[in-house]
Formats: sequence, structure tokens, C-alpha cells
Amino acid sequence: MRFQPGPPGPHRRSYLAGHRRSDDHPTSLALIREAHRDVTRRGRAIVYWGLGGSVAAAAGPVIGGVLTQLDWRLNFFVNLPVGAAALLMLFRTAPSPRRPRPFDWFGQVSAVLALSSLTYGIIEGAAVGYESPGILILFGVCAASAVAFVLAQVRGEHPMVPSDLFRSPTVSIALAIALVTMAAFYGVVLVLSLYFQQQRGATPLTTGLLFLPMTGLVALLNPLTARLMVRYGKIAMIVAGQLLLVMGLVGLWLLTADSPTPLVALVMVPVGVGGSFTAPPIVALVLDHVTTEIAGTASGVINTVLQLGGSLSVAVYGALLNGHDFTDGLRLGLGATVVVLVLLAVSPPLLSAR
Repeated sequence: MRFQPGPPGPHRRSYLAGHRRSDDHPTSLALIREAHRDVTRRGRAIVYWGLGGSVAAAAGPVIGGVLTQLDWRLNFFVNLPVGAAALLMLFRTAPSPRRPRPFDWFGQVSAVLALSSLTYGIIEGAAVGYESPGILILFGVCAASAVAFVLAQVRGEHPMVPSDLFRSPTVSIALAIALVTMAAFYGVVLVLSLYFQQQRGATPLTTGLLFLPMTGLVALLNPLTARLMVRYGKIAMIVAGQLLLVMGLVGLWLLTADSPTPLVALVMVPVGVGGSFTAPPIVALVLDHVTTEIAGTASGVINTVLQLGGSLSVAVYGALLNGHDFTDGLRLGLGATVVVLVLLAVSPPLLSAR
């Protein structure tokens, strides 16, 4: 059986509405870096910053499922009171100093072209074939734009992403782990959202409830991450999170087509917990290696890496499901993700930073 996108309304909208994250706000991380110069206090603040995303992840699928069954348009209108509350809280935030920098138009345009052509090429290539001229042109645009972006950042007078951010191999590996972690998380969310609804016949609300053991436990355990990070260090937490994530992915890989639905929901738990143990230490590790002047840029890089991981996972997993039987495509994606995670988690630059 090949993957089918399904009806245009409830299934996909419930997925998108239920899994928005707080990672969409790089400026909030810059404010944390500005307010907390002490490394330990900053680490705790980052954990509680992540807690907001965990609570949203726990409530989002359930609320999104309820709203979708009533009227999918409500998923958009619910953002109005949430946005108003966020604006009110901004009045209690201390102003931060301004550090104006020239806008890197060339870097911005080349980055957008590279990322959009890559994502679109992966998604459309699954439908029309990766050897088709249009897809090959897209990948060519991606490669040329990526090279242009790198050259602009290395040689440009006012680069959008200063090369100083990547001088530390540990930071580069940590960002790579963040990319793959988000790809694994969003890949599982996408595939299993479709699996529960299209293969098991679950409603959007039931699907949200099936994700609740994973997202709910993450919200409960998230404050514990701060204590563990202080006691064992950021690198140890990242490695532990990766091992939990790998355990969850391997567990999903081993499940069969007739595995009980509650068991599938239970096996997802290590995926969420592993991700929650990984993200805050990575953010703290990167911000520890930058100065206050470029904290906003570093936060933007972290945010871009996280969102890129989510976007590419949706594209790659969707392509695998389109090109293979549902179960075969799922296992292929999970297996490849596990291999990359293990290689990154045991990489010498990361382990040597302990």
C-alpha cells in the first residue's frame, strides 16, 4: 500500500495545528542570554523556556483535535487570544540594548533560495521522479545558492551568520545533533499522525490523545532537565537524550502492522523524552560559546537549524512514504535517522568537550 495524502482538510490541519513549538522565537533566547549572564541560571532559564514548548506540545494535539472536529478554521482563530496575551506580557519585559547591523541581503536571499529549492525538490521529486529536469534544476539552484551563501558569510563585510559561531567543533556538532533530533521528532509526529488516522482509522481527537503520553510526560519531566544538566553537564545530557531517542526509534522500527495502537503510543514516549533532554543543553551550549553582541544571531541560527530539521523531515519522510509501502518507507526513514544520531552522539568533538 502506498502512502496517500488523504483528504485535504482534517488530517493534515490537525497535525499542523497540534505541533507548533516555541522554537519560533529566536529573540526570546537572546533576551535570556541578555538577562542571565551566569551560566547555571541561564541554563535553568533555557529549560523553562523549553517547558513552554513542551506544555504547548502536550496541549496542542488534543486542543487541535477538538477544534478540528468542530471546525478546522478555529485552529487559526485560537491564535488571536494567544497572541494578545503574548503582547501583554511584553510590557513586563525589560528593554534590551539595540545593536544595529547592516542587513545582509545577499546572504538572506541565497539562504532562502537554497532551503526552499531543497525542500520543494525533495517533496515534488517523490511524485514526479528525481531524475526529471525540473527537479534536477531545483537541486542545482539549491547547490549554487548554498555555495553563494557560504561565500557571502565568509567573505562578506557584514555577514548574516558570522563564521565565529562555528569555530568550535563542539558547537557545530551540537547544531548538527539539533538538526537531526528535530528531524526525528517531526518525522515521527508526521508519520504516526498519518498512521493513526489513515491506517488505524482514528479521529483527529483520538490521534491527539494518543500523542498525549509522549508530550504530557515531556512537560512533566522538563523541569528535571535543569537539575540534571547542572549535576552531569550539558554534554552528558545531550548523549543521554540521543540514546533515549534512538531507543524510541528502534522500538518503533520493531513494531509490526498488527501491534496494538496503545503500544505504539507507549513506544513514542522515549522519542519525546530524548528530544526534551537534548534540546535545552544544546541551546545552552551554543549560547555559552557566544558573546552578548551576537547572542541574537546565535539564537536565530539555533531556531533555523531546528526549523530546518522539521521541514526536511516532513519532506524526506513524505518522499519515502510516497516511494515505498507505508511500513517499508517508515522503517527506512527510522533506520537512517538512528544511524545518523548514533554517529553524531559518539563523535569525538562532542565527547571531548566533557
